[in-house]
Amino acid sequence: MNKIKLTLILLLMFSLECYSQQSGNEGIKNTAIRSGIGLGSVLAVVVSWERNKSVLLAFIHGIFSWLYVLYFLLTRKPEERR
Repeated sequence: MNKIKLTLILLLMFSLECYSQQSGNEGIKNTAIRSGIGLGSVLAVVVSWERNKSVLLAFIHGIFSWLYVLYFLLTRKPEERR
C-alpha cells in the first residue's frame, strides 16, 4: 500500500510541472515535456513490476504503455483485485 501511495505522489509531482505557470524560456520546458515519460508508461512499468518482478518485462511494457495497461485491466487475476 505504501508503494502505491509513493508512486501516486511521485506521479502527481511530475504532472504538476506540466500545468504550472509558464515563465522564462518556454522552448526548454516544452522540449522537456515532449520528450519526458508519459503517465501510461509509468503506470505500465509499475503494474508490470508488481506482477512480474522483471526489469526486462517492465521495460518492454513501458514501451507499449497504455496497451499494456488495458491488457492488465482485462486479464487481472482474482488476487490482484482489491
